[in-house]
Amino acid sequence: MGHIRNYTLGDVVARYRRAQGFNVMHPMGWDAFGMPAENAAIENKVPPADWTYQNIAQMREQLLAMGLSIDWSREIATCHPEYYRHEQKMFLDIHAADLAYRKESWVNWDPVDHTVLANEQVIEGRGWRSGAPVERKKLSQWFFRITAFAGDLLDELDRMDGWPAKVRTMQRNWIGRSEGMRLRFKVARTPARTNGSSGDLLDTLEVYTTRHDTLFGASFCAIAADHPMASALAARDPKLADFVDQCRVAGTSEAAIETAEKQGFDTGLTVRHPFSKGVELPVYVANFVLMEYGTGAIFGCPAHDQRDLEFARKYKLPVLPVVVPEDTDPATFEIGNDAYIGDGRLANSEFLDGMSVPDAQAEVARRLEDAQVGERTINYRLRDWGVSRQRYWGCPIPMIHCPSCGTVPVPAEDLPVTLPDDPGFDEPGNPLDRHPTWKYVPCPQCGADAQRETDTFDTFMESSWYFARFCTPRGDTAFDDDAIKYWMPVDLYIGGVEHAILHLLYSRFFMRALKHCGYLEHKEPFTGLFTQGMVCHETYRAENGEWLLPSDIVRDKDQVTHAQTGAPVTVGRSEKMSKSKKNVVDPTDIVDTYGVDAARWFMVSDSPPDRDLEWTDAGAEGAWRFGQKLWRLVEGAAATLPPTDIPAPKSFGDPAIALRRATHKAILAVTGDIEGLRFNTAVAQIYELTNTLNSFAPEENDAGDTWVLREGLDALVRLFAPMMPHLAEELWALLGHENLVADSDWPKGDPALLTQDTLTIAVQVGGKLRATLELARDLDKAEVEALALADEKVKKAIDGRDIRKVIIVPNKIVNVVV
Repeated sequence: MGHIRNYTLGDVVARYRRAQGFNVMHPMGWDAFGMPAENAAIENKVPPADWTYQNIAQMREQLLAMGLSIDWSREIATCHPEYYRHEQKMFLDIHAADLAYRKESWVNWDPVDHTVLANEQVIEGRGWRSGAPVERKKLSQWFFRITAFAGDLLDELDRMDGWPAKVRTMQRNWIGRSEGMRLRFKVARTPARTNGSSGDLLDTLEVYTTRHDTLFGASFCAIAADHPMASALAARDPKLADFVDQCRVAGTSEAAIETAEKQGFDTGLTVRHPFSKGVELPVYVANFVLMEYGTGAIFGCPAHDQRDLEFARKYKLPVLPVVVPEDTDPATFEIGNDAYIGDGRLANSEFLDGMSVPDAQAEVARRLEDAQVGERTINYRLRDWGVSRQRYWGCPIPMIHCPSCGTVPVPAEDLPVTLPDDPGFDEPGNPLDRHPTWKYVPCPQCGADAQRETDTFDTFMESSWYFARFCTPRGDTAFDDDAIKYWMPVDLYIGGVEHAILHLLYSRFFMRALKHCGYLEHKEPFTGLFTQGMVCHETYRAENGEWLLPSDIVRDKDQVTHAQTGAPVTVGRSEKMSKSKKNVVDPTDIVDTYGVDAARWFMVSDSPPDRDLEWTDAGAEGAWRFGQKLWRLVEGAAATLPPTDIPAPKSFGDPAIALRRATHKAILAVTGDIEGLRFNTAVAQIYELTNTLNSFAPEENDAGDTWVLREGLDALVRLFAPMMPHLAEELWALLGHENLVADSDWPKGDPALLTQDTLTIAVQVGGKLRATLELARDLDKAEVEALALADEKVKKAIDGRDIRKVIIVPNKIVNVVV
């Protein structure tokens, strides 16, 4: 149902733009690789390709039934070799441009599913699917150098006015630009267990910080469990090694880190404070420091960072405030349960005392750089995109590993590298890694025995460029220059806000990478972006806690019971439709019951498209009833209407003029609402026009009345045609038109008809409405006042009292103050 809503919104825009005379591309494709499809295929004992194409066929039938104005000649599927052969060539070119590379990195590893997990897929230290304890494991992974474009990706957001502010903010925060310092602490003491020798320990500890002004408040340093210094120390200390292992099985998402208890292990190693002679800071391995951020090391200033404060309180470390609010005595300022993160003046900081925070930062930076132990730098939270996945159902990475030549690209003429048809799923893990023949190939350079890369691409790869492929979906090359120049960038992208970070950010990077490699000129893929809300439904649970489908329950007044057992059912809150909670409605059932147009109408009428939509049977039935109303309205009037091509009469009566005004008001309002993607308010205008047309009673044999009625009905059908195209075509034919309404121009409203010569003006006395006057527009204030005070109802309300003043808002209201 979420897809139905998304595609209906897009179809309304596509049909509206075509009616305006635009050339519209409204294509369809299938993002078809990935672990969910592979797992479903395994569970159903069907090859992933068969499972995927069966699902595509079923969904295609549902979308065809929805009457979407899609150009099916442009249909693509990302799992088809004719699609991903171009992707493999792109990867080779991106790799040659040094924007793709392979390195060892720490990953979340599920030992049962034998695959990498995203941080968000680690739940309380266990794999979200298998439930197995997750391990931190070092693997050789392929990466895209997305950080090479971090600054441009960030700066361009300021010019992307066609994107929602919230999405741009989400991307800004994800990219996370910060101005700070890298500074190096000299190692002072090594643990006694190293026998006085640092061995392979680092001589300095490099940290990144944005708060170098608080350096005099530092009471410890902390390093990530995966930091090289932690690894060297853990090799000598079994207790530290155990702590490191504990850190590696904990969740590594930001949410998990923020909520987890802050824990650390004192390594016994200390570093020298760069300014305070004789001061040494203990170095901890801490569970809240990640190797992926900054340098994997921090200095902790507990007074001015909440996370550091919690850590310091737990391990009884000093908490010294070094920034105090203005007009506060540093001698009496204390830190309680909350760190102070506001502005102020420096204190307890030797040569910085009394400075503002910016001045203190500049002074610290100058001194550290003069001492050659630090440098100002710009840092980004964004990390390079790891694209390796250990699974079968994905695009093969076109690289070959040779014992002599190293990692070698597959020659372009040998593309595509396709998947074998006989994967073995009898064991966990990636079938490509243990395939008896597929993985073994000669080296393209030396001819020696070599092996294919058995990882496949992250599915975000396929969805990072499909929109450009739509321009020439059957082309021998990925893109045709003329087609790209004509169609790109995409004028309107409609999708859920859940795409804000990954898919939309990756697509922006991918376009830049392709531009760098000479594929195309555009670096931004989507000019306009609209994020629609989700489709929600009540949830239901049986007495045993089992989730129930809406079709499993019976509602009788205030009682909800199980359809088969009659047992009471617990009704839960409305949530996003999901298979896991079974609060789903089959689109096929809705179409069979209410018809396609009713489903489409409900999708655009019930709530603003950027908000969640509550699916109810009553709402769908209401949409169906409105369709019946439209049918009766047109069918009842069609026989009395003049021919479609008859010219307008020279004059109209007052009722006909009023109807013309209502019609053109609706045309202008609906046009503006669709332009602004306010579909639900456009629907409200159509409801209002329908009611006006229903109540209009044309005089018999009055050419003006019947002509105006035809004008109104023709406009009404064209206005709702993008939402209910099937009903619109039937009614358009019933109105005597020989062409399709889909081929008709969008109606044009005449603003002049909305301008009235007279206006109804409200008259208040003492703040209460006492009369209304029909007056000429823009009448002089003195005349308005005289006419208002002369009105009998107004005189009665004044009742002889003194008039203090008369306030007139031109063309709107008169207020008599007594």
